[in-house]
Amino acid sequence: MAAVPTLTGSPRRRPRRRLRIALILVVALLAYPAGSYVRALTYPGDASFAVRTVDWLRDLGLGGVVNTVENWWYTRHPPANAMPRSSDLPAPAGSRVAAAGPRPAPLRPSPGAPAGEGVWVAGARAGGQTAEYTTFIQPDPRHASVVAGVAWLDQNLVRTQLFAGTKDPQGPGPNAVPAALRDSLVAVFNSGFKMKDSRGGVYLDGATLAPLRAGKASAVIDDSGRVAIVQWGHDPSPGRQVAAVRQNLDLVVDHGSPVPALDRNPAGAWGSASNQYQYTWRSGLGTDRDGNLIYVAGNGLTLTTLAAAMTQAGIQQGMELDIHSPMVTFDSYRPDLPGHGPVKLLPGIPGAADRYLQPDQRDFFATTLRPPGSLPANASRAAPSG
Repeated sequence: MAAVPTLTGSPRRRPRRRLRIALILVVALLAYPAGSYVRALTYPGDASFAVRTVDWLRDLGLGGVVNTVENWWYTRHPPANAMPRSSDLPAPAGSRVAAAGPRPAPLRPSPGAPAGEGVWVAGARAGGQTAEYTTFIQPDPRHASVVAGVAWLDQNLVRTQLFAGTKDPQGPGPNAVPAALRDSLVAVFNSGFKMKDSRGGVYLDGATLAPLRAGKASAVIDDSGRVAIVQWGHDPSPGRQVAAVRQNLDLVVDHGSPVPALDRNPAGAWGSASNQYQYTWRSGLGTDRDGNLIYVAGNGLTLTTLAAAMTQAGIQQGMELDIHSPMVTFDSYRPDLPGHGPVKLLPGIPGAADRYLQPDQRDFFATTLRPPGSLPANASRAAPSG
């Protein structure tokens, strides 16, 4: 009987070949996220390491994991029910002397309030009138350590512009405050959520950067630089040609009151499930009865206490802007005082006080003094339909 031939070496080659294929697959699987992470860390525009890392995880499809971790962390660290530390309160950088022109309505301080609560401090001036006032309030009676900063801007004296980020939303530059505007700069502040989380869109300088959605809370800037906070497609138009629209979630304040169901966040109207319970940095923007612009921000705020702070500050129509510590920014400038550096609305606001003077990954708002004699007229042409 003839001997059966043997396949010398074949049984050993096959495992080795499979091992090589497996190693190649592992390297490929690791190389993609490693390469994308490097790109995220080196992407142009100002952003902290933490922000770049979280954004990278979300871009990899791990947004649900990030949301779960954030909900777990921020809901389990409530603020103390104690008087705020002096280091958490703004030092008076302006004048508490009444200035000429309109000024915000007095705010009632909470019982046993620290000195300065609800007292308006005058900021930038133009033609002898004050364009900006700031103060702080305690909006959460169950957590007395929570402080919210409030900035009031006279829209007859300032004009507002929206600037796109280098990354989100991408748009025409510059992605920083232009040098030509810096001598008249009054304030810069953050915009809303990342576009894919905002449930809305952006329109800027004739271009739709992300589709606008009916019913969403919208900061509408007309071509005179006035801001109106509206429910897109439902509220009356702002009355002039629209220069920019930034949408973010649903309104949180309507006709001077918090909207219903903020504590339940039905259908994710205000972001991912349960984020409304997070004690974290939050910010909001609105207008008062006279059309003045009001910005509110603070740490340890839930969605409900943010809305309470906004109504306490006098907001009639208001929307939530961005949340979490790296994203909340409000810096005041004094163009009437040469050499006076920027000042944070609250000392605990993270990041540098001159943020947005260099290109930033995220969009933002900037307000500047109006040129003398350029007050916007009351009568104006209709805005295009949303």
